[in-house]
Amino acid sequence: MSAPQHEHEHGTSEVKYSTCYMCACRCGIKVTIENNQVRFIQGNRNHPINKGVLCAKGSAGIMKQCSPARLRSPLLRKPGTERGAGEFIEISWDKALDILTERLARIRATDPNKFAFFTGRDQMQALTRLFAEQFGTLNWSAHGGFCSVNMAAAGLYTLGYAFWEFGDPDWDRTKYFMLWGVAEDHNSNPMKIGIEKLKSRGGKFVGINPARTGYQAVADEWVPIRPGTDAMLALSMIHVLLSRDLFDWDFLIRYTNAPFLVVQTPGEKGDGLIYRDEAGQPLAWDLKKEAFVNGLDASCHPALFGEYKTPDGRTVKTVMTLLAERYLDERFAPVNAAKICGVPAATIERLALEMAHVAFKETIEVAVEWTDWAGRKHDKFIGRPVSMHAMRGVSAHSNGFQAARAIHFLQILLGTIDCPGGFRAKPPYPRPVPSPGKPARHSAPNTPLDAHPLGFPTAPEDLVIDDEGRPLRIDKAYSWEAPIANHGLMHMVITNAVKGDPYPIDTLLFFMANMAWNSSMNTANIQDMLRAKGPDGEYKIPFLVVADAFHSETVHFADLVLPDTTYLERYDAISLLDRPISEPDAVADSIRHPLLALDRDVRPWQEVMIELGARLKLPVFTNADGTPKYKGYKDFITYYEREPGIGFLAGYRGADGSKSLRGEPNPQQWERYIENQGFFQYHLPKGIRYMRFANKGYLEFAVEAGFLKTAEPIMIELYSEAIQRFRLAGLGLYDGPTPKERVDQERLATYFDPLPDYYEPLEQQRVDKEEYPFFAVNQRPMMMYHSWDSQNAWLRQIIAQNHLYMNRARGESLGFKDGDWVWVESHNGKIRVQLRLIEACQEDTVWTWNAIGKQSGTWGLKPGGPEATEGFLMNHLISELLPEKSGERRLTNSDPITGQAAWYDLRVKVTRAAPGEEGVWPTFANVPPLPGAPPKPDILRYNTRTKAS
Repeated sequence: MSAPQHEHEHGTSEVKYSTCYMCACRCGIKVTIENNQVRFIQGNRNHPINKGVLCAKGSAGIMKQCSPARLRSPLLRKPGTERGAGEFIEISWDKALDILTERLARIRATDPNKFAFFTGRDQMQALTRLFAEQFGTLNWSAHGGFCSVNMAAAGLYTLGYAFWEFGDPDWDRTKYFMLWGVAEDHNSNPMKIGIEKLKSRGGKFVGINPARTGYQAVADEWVPIRPGTDAMLALSMIHVLLSRDLFDWDFLIRYTNAPFLVVQTPGEKGDGLIYRDEAGQPLAWDLKKEAFVNGLDASCHPALFGEYKTPDGRTVKTVMTLLAERYLDERFAPVNAAKICGVPAATIERLALEMAHVAFKETIEVAVEWTDWAGRKHDKFIGRPVSMHAMRGVSAHSNGFQAARAIHFLQILLGTIDCPGGFRAKPPYPRPVPSPGKPARHSAPNTPLDAHPLGFPTAPEDLVIDDEGRPLRIDKAYSWEAPIANHGLMHMVITNAVKGDPYPIDTLLFFMANMAWNSSMNTANIQDMLRAKGPDGEYKIPFLVVADAFHSETVHFADLVLPDTTYLERYDAISLLDRPISEPDAVADSIRHPLLALDRDVRPWQEVMIELGARLKLPVFTNADGTPKYKGYKDFITYYEREPGIGFLAGYRGADGSKSLRGEPNPQQWERYIENQGFFQYHLPKGIRYMRFANKGYLEFAVEAGFLKTAEPIMIELYSEAIQRFRLAGLGLYDGPTPKERVDQERLATYFDPLPDYYEPLEQQRVDKEEYPFFAVNQRPMMMYHSWDSQNAWLRQIIAQNHLYMNRARGESLGFKDGDWVWVESHNGKIRVQLRLIEACQEDTVWTWNAIGKQSGTWGLKPGGPEATEGFLMNHLISELLPEKSGERRLTNSDPITGQAAWYDLRVKVTRAAPGEEGVWPTFANVPPLPGAPPKPDILRYNTRTKAS
């Protein structure tokens, strides 16, 4: 008698371990496979990131693997058809790579910058960067410029680490946790584990966000803030702390540049720079010697506050004096800050005092011996158990860099940096402040770049501009328009390339970046730009290559489509050279390896890059005789060394796999990772787990591990001299490059403040607030990640359409009813959507879920599906350029310091649609199916006995 169909035949199944790719958490997964299909996915209890916890996204990886949207073969735009029509012919991989190799070889031999290579959330940026660097193009960057560069740059220019991959709250010890602008999907499993730990100990969780969803819904206190005003809230809390002497004097003196002296000569060259001796050492005033001394000398007794005269008659003040003068100003008093951020003055004051109480009255100690950088012995670590986390809600504003710095200032004043209970660094961080690498500035035919395409400028000399001050990158990163654009400006690539500003390009390659839809501001206009032709009838972007695993909206604009695999079908290195998965107590990295055999003609993009590198004779990928150096990606990861003993994977190094972090290549390294369930973890000794910016043992360890070049202490910079140099350039007071255009001069002088300040977001400065009274933002739902998974059959059942959410009391006062169809209009466009009135929304704000809307026919969805007919994008309202201003060139709608896309600076008006005006608008034409695409089923049935149907 045969077994019933639903019974599990254990003999045909096997369990394998890997790393999830359903969001950016990179959790460990345990995958049960049967008949070359996934039966189910569980969390790996042994994995350092998620410890067995897995969210709906992770479990729904099955439906990503079964998605009808998976690309199936290389595609070439059908000869004679128009770009965007979505008409393709299938071609072989050999032909696809021949086409691309011939084109790229010609570009590299003439002008490498004619090739622009931009990537999304690829989790292999160390490799894509290496490819671009070897090719010789300046035009490479990843998604960070439209996601979170403000957050990263603010931390790296202040403490040497930042929120997200760089650091974490000390979840086991923190007593007071403040979350700023974080959506549900972000860092989800580790965050959920951490919040549960905090709340189980009775700690307090404060959520600062215009919308009360997800994490904010379980917060002990929700603080509904007006979008884009986070800096004012943080600086007002600093006002409260300073006015009551509630700050950590010892921490500031010992570990920050607060005692350093700053030159005060307004209108003269050198104003606002650190006062230094002839050797370039920063000076402080020694209270015992009553003399200027080296501020880095551990034996000095520096004044924290004070004003002094130098021997040549100049006035100098300590950084802390400048800081106190700034933030004790009544402008930052809670009663005045409340008018801007919408948080009551009493709440601002109470939150500041609560944090100070926990930091200074509930101090904790960890009894472990350690030695600081100056050789001083300590018998314990002292902890201030207040911690914070922030992300895109703070970052995605044109004032986000200074806002993020302001949040870090709160932590620094309280002394909660990398201490027990505080905000802790994750290896390989912290790094020197700012990081030492400068962006590559020169390119030449058939020559690799002499530095990474991205870096950390500290002066105008580091900008990537020509002798006339014109940008050398197509996105204008590291130009006067965005001097500290550490992640590039991916959102500006299409606009600039079509304009030929600063120059035309030949080939644009997007990997895993949906730039024709939700990853671009101004979506409809961007699609028109991709179709745009010049007077000669040729496309303004001559050749567009899209590498992706799925049929996104961008795919049908491609001239050449290179189909990637899914994360269950390939090798991946989640590397310390890239976006590490380390935890504060341990160095960690992980891998993916093929769990399933391929069932279509696709190749991992990693493998394609290794082959392209060899075909193009790029030095890193070829031997001296021109033959390929590596057999493929797996071989490359095993044997490539950035420097002796340092490779992409830190575990199981050495000939026998016995070395950790540094060691010669191990031919069996991948196998050892697979045996260890796909990850490697090196637990730090207890004496080097805290105060790592000044911990002698850790600094020496970090040098040996290749994290740092020297074991010098990492000085926390409250006052950013690098930022001040750019301000001086704008004021015409700098001995070096200065901008020629008045608008650049004004932006540098106004926004490059060495101490964080609040200023109104740039777009809002140019928009009539009475006409557009609402702030408008979007956020990602917990069950989705970017646009990746609204195609997912399981996750679609949770949400397949979105609404516009408005505060109920505010909506009713305006005459709106729940369910009304409304027009939402900005200075740039309008959309028609359905309104929902809720209590959990700040009264001046409307918001929606991000990237639910899809173009009909894409992502394997049936034409007329709810995502195309009931879902919408707020992107249509947003412009990648600021509103025009007479006599001024069009400027990017971005942070003027970092180039971060200002997604959340949008202001709108909301009006009721006329009777009969119902349904989402605009809608887009249906996209035809790709060659070889499977039929789109009405119902997707799946089990491991029969394929999805």
